[in-house]
Amino acid sequence: MKEPCLELKAVQKDYEGTSLLAGIDLMLQEQETLCLLGPSGSGKSTLLRILAGLENADTGSILWKGKDITALPVEKRNFGLMFQDYALFPHMSVAENIAFGPRMHGWKEDAIRRRVEQTLTIVRMEKFSERRVVDLSGGEKQRVALARTIAPNPALLMLDEPLGALDKALRDELGQVLREILNELQIPTIYVTHDQEEAFTVGDSVAVLNFGKILQIGRPESIYSTPASLWIAGFLGFTNQLPAKMIGVNPARVSTDLGEFILSGDLQPSLKVTDDLILIIRPEQVRPVNRSAGHNQITGTVHDSQFRGDGYRLALELANGSVFHFRDTMRRELGKKLTLEIPQSACLVYPAHEKNDHYY
Repeated sequence: MKEPCLELKAVQKDYEGTSLLAGIDLMLQEQETLCLLGPSGSGKSTLLRILAGLENADTGSILWKGKDITALPVEKRNFGLMFQDYALFPHMSVAENIAFGPRMHGWKEDAIRRRVEQTLTIVRMEKFSERRVVDLSGGEKQRVALARTIAPNPALLMLDEPLGALDKALRDELGQVLREILNELQIPTIYVTHDQEEAFTVGDSVAVLNFGKILQIGRPESIYSTPASLWIAGFLGFTNQLPAKMIGVNPARVSTDLGEFILSGDLQPSLKVTDDLILIIRPEQVRPVNRSAGHNQITGTVHDSQFRGDGYRLALELANGSVFHFRDTMRRELGKKLTLEIPQSACLVYPAHEKNDHYY
């Protein structure tokens, strides 16, 4: 593996006896976009501010291309930070906002003018140069803020919830645009968000945080397919959870009050027969069937059917009183009895005691 451009070693930050960051170890490669994903209060923004030099870590070190920059002042790091509220100057035009950084760095006026034109092109805002900031939409302000952040040619780009103030439709659109822009820039980037779909869209890799700790880090598809804990699975939206007990291995089998399920893939080495578990069923692979297989099936009555544009989100009321959510291509009649087949690959299990974990 190549040497990382950025490395954090055991970064700790406490506040009034509470750990905001609890020994963070992290690496970022050249041209990589790493998304820090977690709920509010998980430590994402604190970590970003420490990287930027706006706050100091209590212990630990920050290395940039092998050099310790832990004590380096913010103005000497050459890192670009874009805030969630954009922090644009309302009395300046779009071009003047973008020119601010290079001008503060002492660039000549010809170079500033060329850089403003270049960054406006990068963010697809060429025709907005003389527009007043107060006349821009939320999405336009977001792009101007990005242009202002990249204008001084930062060595590292940091984006703190850049789409957080936008509505969902605009977030979806600009998430893809941001991905394209970051690929074009090829600047190593740390991107903070609480939205897993946004993280998976933008990031080359994702680090999941909670309570100041990195709980899992990897490619988006790896995080989604094999969440490292019950809390991560729940945070990603996997709400179909059943109490279960391990009754066999090779293949792994679990028993629930709705029947038995066979699992594929590797289990945690610590799991053994008779262990109490939580079975999670991912909804996207489930499908209705007309036959009985004796295992990996659940039966219930259709409780709700919601149209979601590309299909339907259905709720099935089960015999034990719980509700199972899944996706289907067609609307189902309310009250209709339905049997679902659960592929082995859709089943995940976690120790039941994780329900009591403080992350949960």
